[in-house]
Amino acid sequence: MEAGARIEICLEEAVASASSKPCPPLLAKAVHYAIFPGGARVRPQLTVSVASACGDADSSIADHAGAAIELLHCASLVHDDLPCFDDAAIRRGRESVHALYGEPLAVLVGDALIVEAFNTLQRGCQRDLNKLGPLVSCIAGAVGMPGGIVAGQAWESEPKINVHQYHRAKTGSLFVGAVAAGAIAVGEDPQPWCPLGQFIGEAYQLADDLFDAAGSAEESGKPVLQDVNNGRPNAVAKYGIDGAMKRLKETVGNAVDAIPDCEGGEELRSLILAQATRLVPSKLAKSAA
Repeated sequence: MEAGARIEICLEEAVASASSKPCPPLLAKAVHYAIFPGGARVRPQLTVSVASACGDADSSIADHAGAAIELLHCASLVHDDLPCFDDAAIRRGRESVHALYGEPLAVLVGDALIVEAFNTLQRGCQRDLNKLGPLVSCIAGAVGMPGGIVAGQAWESEPKINVHQYHRAKTGSLFVGAVAAGAIAVGEDPQPWCPLGQFIGEAYQLADDLFDAAGSAEESGKPVLQDVNNGRPNAVAKYGIDGAMKRLKETVGNAVDAIPDCEGGEELRSLILAQATRLVPSKLAKSAA
């Protein structure tokens, strides 16, 4: 079974477990809505790909770790769309959770997904509990404080934003967590893999800036010009489109070069390069190749 299908099964199991009786029906529906149908599932795919590149013979731990990371990513999107943050009515080309179910339920959906992420992680580690602690520490660090998604979101409330720390925390941290979790899942040292996650995180931040400044809501599946409207830093505003594109290509190249020596290195390299053109608006894709 392909990695993508295995990740979906883990996510379906997580939602089924969380949504069973006596869960309030509207909360159960809203949780399902927040996860399915998903996006590209890039972060969990990265977790599984790193584990596979290291020679993973039993994918169960990596699959569940990847699913946990995706649940946390979905939670961050639900919270990020709230009126107190981006006030986004659209996500993935349809109504955001708060727009459809209301703000109170959206807050609870995000909270529930965070809790269920760690339930999913422990289910995946039942056959090797020695890996549970390191995975919990790794993934919690990617989403919490001082440098995870929570810290990244909090930078927006500071009177002066440290742009490097802001981007590294809000966007890059979960990519670093994803690659590190893939290594931990197969008993490898995660540290040599962290630069790969950092470069991929930087690439996705640049891509997000390009979509926000030069893309469309139809293509990106969410409102555009959010950075301008909310007074946030954006690579296009700083470097221009050509400059941001140049930095994106350089960063993707750095990511490829950062892959540690491993038996599946070439396959992972091809996977990363294949993603380059889909990172940017279609009108810029040719120059991204």
